[in-house]
Amino acid sequence: MREFGYQRADDVTGAVALLDADPDARYLGGGTNLVDLMKTGVERPARLVDIRRLPLDRIEQTDDGGLRIGATVTNSDLAAHPEIRRRYPALTQAVLAGASGQLRNMATVGGNLLQRTRCGYFADVTKPCNKREPGSGCPAVEGEHRNHAVLGATEHCVAVHPSDMGVALTAFDAVVSYETAEGSGEVPLADFYLPVGDTPHRETALPPGALITGVTLPAAPVAARSRYRKVRERASYAFAIGSIAAALDVRDGVVRDVRLAFGAVASRPWRARSAERALLGAPADAEHFAAAAEAELAAARPLPDNAYKVTLMRNLVVAVLTELAEEAAR
Repeated sequence: MREFGYQRADDVTGAVALLDADPDARYLGGGTNLVDLMKTGVERPARLVDIRRLPLDRIEQTDDGGLRIGATVTNSDLAAHPEIRRRYPALTQAVLAGASGQLRNMATVGGNLLQRTRCGYFADVTKPCNKREPGSGCPAVEGEHRNHAVLGATEHCVAVHPSDMGVALTAFDAVVSYETAEGSGEVPLADFYLPVGDTPHRETALPPGALITGVTLPAAPVAARSRYRKVRERASYAFAIGSIAAALDVRDGVVRDVRLAFGAVASRPWRARSAERALLGAPADAEHFAAAAEAELAAARPLPDNAYKVTLMRNLVVAVLTELAEEAAR
């Protein structure tokens, strides 16, 4: 591990100023991803700026009935918050599915959104990786790619984003707020992650040195009837091979509102807008749920060893939406 400096920030302005003065520095929240990458040599910051004491650890009601979640709120506190559990249950379920209790006690909301891919080639500095070293190639295309992307990938990168939390936040139109030396800004989570294209090393739309200060969830009555389902290769403490965040409003057997986002199938949480459009106004039954899934997955371009994900995601859409529809009918 490279030797590094350490400095604790006293306020948001000071934290941003420290990174503005040192582009080779990194913000340190819970450190559950960054420190691991430092140990393997993937990340080599010259300085860590500790932001855990900044006043960004609250969950508050917004004027329009939504919720604002501070960037240093821990995953445990987020999952346990009564308003999150009541109004956005899929978000609680996603967080609880994401890691062990010890990690959730340390990991932060802002850090969760910025965690890096778990692709083995990215994590191994002896191997080429366009995300880690632009222009070096993507060995996963011809190599081990069983758990990699089937949507939105290119020959330059087929890695997936590992966040469970991000999938639920994407389904509910979350907006990310940040601070830079030039002032404040915000970006919808749907636009937060950049398409892979030929620049997979450029992962987010954040300006250089930006500090995430919070995430806002707009009011969404449909989210109160929502679910997160995660499929993984072992029962616990494993990253998804496919996941879905879904919310459904059914009246008189017809879909009046629906939210769908997929995880572990793309370089970012994947908002399933084609499926949503296909479902609005349609009967809430398995046949139409399957057709909506097909509409979304028509864009899938699987590799030889991960084509199973297309079938997996189709089945997840049908299963989860059917459960939600049956609950609405009770």
